[in-house]
Amino acid sequence: MMEQEYRTDQDTKRNANRAIFASAIGSMIEWYDFYIYGLMAATIFGKLFFPQANAYSATLLALSTFFVGFAIRPVGAVIFGHFGDRLGRKATLVATLLLMGVSTVLIGLVPTYDQIGVWGAVAITILRTLQGLGVGGEWGGAVAVATEWGTLNKSRGFAGSWAQFGSPLGLLTALLVLTAVNSFGSSAWFETIGWRIPFLVSVVLIGIGFWIRLGILETMAFKNMEAKGTVEKAPVAVAIKHYWREILLICGIRSGQHAAFYLFSTFVLSYGVGTLHLSRDLLFNALLLACFVSLGTVLFFGHLSDRIGRRTMYIIGAVTLAIFAFPYYAMLETGSPVIVVIAIVLSLVVHDMSYGPQPAFVAEAFPPHVRYSGSSLGYQLSSLTAGGPAPLIATWLLHDFGTIYAVSIYLAGLAIIAAICAIFVPDKYRTNYNSAVPSEKLSQAEVIA
Repeated sequence: MMEQEYRTDQDTKRNANRAIFASAIGSMIEWYDFYIYGLMAATIFGKLFFPQANAYSATLLALSTFFVGFAIRPVGAVIFGHFGDRLGRKATLVATLLLMGVSTVLIGLVPTYDQIGVWGAVAITILRTLQGLGVGGEWGGAVAVATEWGTLNKSRGFAGSWAQFGSPLGLLTALLVLTAVNSFGSSAWFETIGWRIPFLVSVVLIGIGFWIRLGILETMAFKNMEAKGTVEKAPVAVAIKHYWREILLICGIRSGQHAAFYLFSTFVLSYGVGTLHLSRDLLFNALLLACFVSLGTVLFFGHLSDRIGRRTMYIIGAVTLAIFAFPYYAMLETGSPVIVVIAIVLSLVVHDMSYGPQPAFVAEAFPPHVRYSGSSLGYQLSSLTAGGPAPLIATWLLHDFGTIYAVSIYLAGLAIIAAICAIFVPDKYRTNYNSAVPSEKLSQAEVIA
């Protein structure tokens, strides 16, 4: 009997590690796909799909197709949130991965304006919509899997941060692939054929991610709900009816961090190359270094939230971001390669102060029966209010006001909103994560079966 219990405990620990790893790798692949499009939209898609417009208008049009993916995210959150709380986390996460993967590969096959005219832009907009649906359902599931298994070692902040770990890893992979492709030919070759390769490479990454996610087991929290009959028939409706306050607060706390990331990783490219006339290679290399650093800082701040609390860590991060918004652009304006690199590296470190503890902070705001739905809705609504429009708003502010510090004020304002909202989000880092589920636990053997 003791031998069986030991063996079961070992299996449980191994499955927990596998689930947390799957959330990181799956998120990395999802975000690789997403970042590839964002980087292309900020650099060459205006020329490829909107050549009839001037440079400013073409950039806005290309970034508008980028925003489409954000606008549809809440719909993805509703669809996949429902199935994630109704049928289980695992199957839903496999579906989100496949949806985004297939649409990304197809983007790499779309003819440009010179080949089929405006239909090229129509095609990438449709595929961007499908990408956004996949991303809309990805995060809530990855976080639920990571944090629900993370309760085994009472380190939910650290466990949840592994889902965020996939974000810099995805951007890092995207930048490495783009750098490699850039080195193979001229700019003309890249604009003709090279830009397609990063999208087509997704087919390999999706295959790996699919295999990994098929190997994970359903979480103990969902197994408990099935055993006790507490699975909701309409979890999204329940989340909106009973947890609307938490959903809105989560949207609020995401505002600063969400906008910051896309300003720091996407807008910086169009601003740096188009306005400051910085080398694209310099910016890419700076982002590469920043991503390497972020791989450690996102986990560190997630771990730190297990010690000092989610709310405290989050507010510190939001306030720091509000302050950093001003020296960041001042450093970029110097044009000094060293200072530019330092600014970009620091930008992701500051960003990670909120990003690391975010999964646990968000997931802990909802009980298990609406965790996928509530987390996804709150998280993805900020795509409409902050993340998605951020590059567009920044481009407009810079163009109309003629100073980058208009963007600083915009970012600082969102960060302050995030800090205020965080004050009202319950900090449950010391409480029973699954308190809404009957306290009796399934046997470990039943969970693994």
